[in-house]
Parts: sequence; structure tokens; C-alpha cells
Amino acid sequence: MRRIAIYDTTLRDGTQGEGVSFSLEDKLLICQRLDELGFDFIEGGYPLSNEKDAQFFQRARELDLAHARLCAFGMTRRRGVSPEKDPGMRALVESEAPVVTLVGKTSDFHVREVLRAGLDENLAMIRESVDCLRQHGREVIYDAEHFFDGWKANPQYAFQTLQAAVDAGASTVVLCDTNGGSLPEHVAAGTREAVGRLSVPVAIHCHNDCELAVANSLAAVEAGAVQVQGTINGVGERCGNADLVSVAANLAFKKQGYEVLRPESLVRLTELSRFVYELANMSFRANQPFVGSSAFAHKGGMHVHAVNRHTKSYEHMDPQLVGNERRVLVSELSGRSNIIALATKHNFAKDDALVNKVLAQVVSLENKGYQFEAAEGSFDLLVKRCAGTFRPHFERLGYHVTTELDGRGKITTEATVKVKIGDDLRHEVAEGDGPVNALDAALRKALRDTYPNLDDMHLVDYKVRVINSEAATAANVRVAIESKDNGDVWGTVGVSENVIEASWIALVDSFEYKLYKDEAKRAAVRRVEAEVAVK
Repeated sequence: MRRIAIYDTTLRDGTQGEGVSFSLEDKLLICQRLDELGFDFIEGGYPLSNEKDAQFFQRARELDLAHARLCAFGMTRRRGVSPEKDPGMRALVESEAPVVTLVGKTSDFHVREVLRAGLDENLAMIRESVDCLRQHGREVIYDAEHFFDGWKANPQYAFQTLQAAVDAGASTVVLCDTNGGSLPEHVAAGTREAVGRLSVPVAIHCHNDCELAVANSLAAVEAGAVQVQGTINGVGERCGNADLVSVAANLAFKKQGYEVLRPESLVRLTELSRFVYELANMSFRANQPFVGSSAFAHKGGMHVHAVNRHTKSYEHMDPQLVGNERRVLVSELSGRSNIIALATKHNFAKDDALVNKVLAQVVSLENKGYQFEAAEGSFDLLVKRCAGTFRPHFERLGYHVTTELDGRGKITTEATVKVKIGDDLRHEVAEGDGPVNALDAALRKALRDTYPNLDDMHLVDYKVRVINSEAATAANVRVAIESKDNGDVWGTVGVSENVIEASWIALVDSFEYKLYKDEAKRAAVRRVEAEVAVK
């Protein structure tokens, strides 16, 4: 097995992506999680660029990293300044990171037009900067910026820059497709030549501007690269970086003869992906390969029928290998196979009449504008209603929402809900940032005493879609709500001509699903305890 080192730059290159930001605590948490999974290098940031990165390296000294090596990122000395007097070089040394990733110019075009330096001076900047860091006891990874563009335009000079870094003591040379414009065959050829000419290991760092960052990284590994750089979920500047989740999964499960991370940790790739999305406050990318919620989702009836027979028919691998799961979607395209595939958890797969009833309901409701693909909670409740096992936890008697604008331009929204739990009538009012938030708050007040576990649940997403836009303001709208508690995420849906009523339907379904779900978990625990007691 050939070991491929995985170098993560989510905390530095990843944060250059639009809308991506991590707090200091976020960065420390991600660093620990990456170490747990066996990442080899973690780039913490550029300590001169901002106070947060400087503080990160101070706090990171307290981390007990079991495997990963922490890297500080920086640039070669400035033109006309000695390394010892360069503030960037001093910041790298003072960070006390054991590894420094040093970026330098490889393209003669960039040396002349961006750096405004002579070609020989750039070589001196590379040599002196690497040597300075080596004298301070740091391992230096040399980052050859714009290597593939520079190699294509002036291969002789491009390799002079790499050799300058090697001669000064760099332990690894990283070939960067900085503009993300190279094709796999170009990357493979450049990597192959670098591996043949250099006396140190070669790494690859690709950007995704042509949707080829992962393919280019794999091509470089085939050509001899022993380290891959990238980010979790491919976040980063412009179109992002190579997605290390896909890189690791491809090397571990698709390629032959490679080992990455801690092999037993690959089952946590989905967890890692969503952990980083959560800390970045970004929505999950449903169609993300390997770990997205749609990566192993099946909608067409023919597909589901085949998957029921054999999962390999429409799946390239077992989703559990990366911690993901198979999902069967229900829609107007669904056939009996979709319903039967979902029937296992409800124990009605052999009840043909119930299967037909559920399928008819799905088709009828989707004709009115419902969609159950991302509304597992509403679908589960629909099955219970069809089966006659649905018992509402509360009776909805009515609601009222008002929105007022005062003379100072302040908007106030208030909701009143009236529900009944058994013989107990509850009538509560609450304010909110909008009608849905106010309804949510009022319903919680009405139910909290009886169902305190609702405090664990909160809404994480709310979407409104006009269904029949030709009806203009009288059109039906579909509201999709995504909710979350300590262990699960689920979706619910409501449809109405009135956006408040559609929201109310989806909101009530979310509360009901949460209560049913928790009851099922408690019942499962009681069964296990009873079995243990009998034994």
C-alpha cells in the first residue's frame, strides 16, 4: 500500500471562499476533528494576515494532536528585504508551527508582472527564505504557485525555482494549479517530470475552476505525487479547491494500492463534511459526491425496483463505507417499489392494500403541489394516517397572526395559537421576527409543559416556492421546513394558497414528527432494558 499524505487547508485557503468564515474556536474544533480522522497536515493560516490566525497558533500549542502536523502558511521574503527583517518571515517563525508552507513564484510572467522583480532575484528570494526557516528549525514545504502555467510557458525557469527551494532545504515541493485551468493530462505530465527531476517528494494543490480539481489531484497521484492538498467540501477562493472528502474516498475505495488517513476513520467522512458545513453556517450540498444526502438517493421507480433486487444495480459503492445512507425518494415518479422500499421501517411491506393507499395519496398530494423528497417527517406522518395509526399529540383549534407597522417604521409580529391536549385547553400568544417565528414560539409555549423535549428542536431552514405562478397572487405556495434536534435532521412540507397556512401545516408536522420520533426511541430503549433484565 502506498501512503498518500492528506494536507488540509480549510482553515486558510478554504476561508478565502465567498461566504466562508470560522471563529477562532471553530478553527480549533476543526483542527481537532481532522487530527482524529488521521489527516497528516493541517494548515492553520497566515499568522501575519490577521489577529485571529496569530491567536490560532498560540492556542494550537495547547492542542494534543495525535497524528497531524500543524503548518503555518506564508510567502517568501519581500523584494529588497532580507529574511531576518521581513515581517512575514518573522511571523512564521514566531508562530512556532513545526512546519511552514512557503509560497513562491514559479511563473516568469508573475515574477515580472506581479512581483516586479528580476528572475534571478526571485530565485534568491526563494533560496534565502527557505534557508532562513530551516535555520530556525522548521520543516519547509515549498508551494510552487502557478506551477503548471509557468511550466507550460517557460519550463526551464519553472524548474529552476523548484530546484532553488530544494537546494535550500525544502522537504517537499507542491505543484499548484493556482488558476484551476489545467486538464488532467497536463497535470499528470508536469507531475511526472517533477517527480523524475527532483530529489524530494512532490505534492499537488488544485483549484476547481474547470470542475477538475479532484480529477487533477488523482492524476497527479498516479504520476507520482505523494501528498494531496485541498479543503473539506472543496470550499475556497473562486470555484474552490479540491474536495479532500472526494479525494480520500476515491483513493481509498476506487483506486488500488493507496492508503489515506486512518483507514478505520473513513466511515466518518460524511460526519466530517457536515461538521464543517455546520461550523461555517453553510447549507449542505445535497449532490456532493460520496457524502451528500442525494449521493445514494433513488427516485425513479425503475431504479428503486432494481436497487431492491441488488444495490449494485444503481450504486457504485456501499454508502456506509463513508458514513452515508441509502435514501428512497417518493414523488409523482414513484412506483410501488419506492413505497415498498420505505415500508420496512413501518412494517407494512406485505400489506398490498396499504402500499396502494400510500402511493395514491402521494400521487394525489404531489398533484396539488406537495413534494416529499426532502420531507421525510411529513411522509412518515402520511403513512401513519393511511394506516390509521396516527394519533395527534395535540388538537389544533385555531391560530391568529398580526403584523403591525408603527409610525417609527418598526414592524411587530404577534401570533396566537389555541390547542387542546386531552381535556386541557391551551391559549398562548408570542411575538417573533416574522409570522412563522411567532407561530413557532406560541406553539412551543402551548406545548412545553406537556412535551419539554420540544426544547431540543429548532428550525434550521425555511423555503417558500410558488407552485402555479400563472395564478399570480392567488397561486398555491409550498413551504418546506427543515428541523433539527440533538440527533436528527428532518423535513416537513405544507401547501396552501395562503403562505401562513402552508407554514402552519409544515410547522405542525415538524412538531408531531419530533414527538413520535422521541416516543419510538424511548420505546426501543425500554425493549432493550427489558431484554437485559430477562437475561
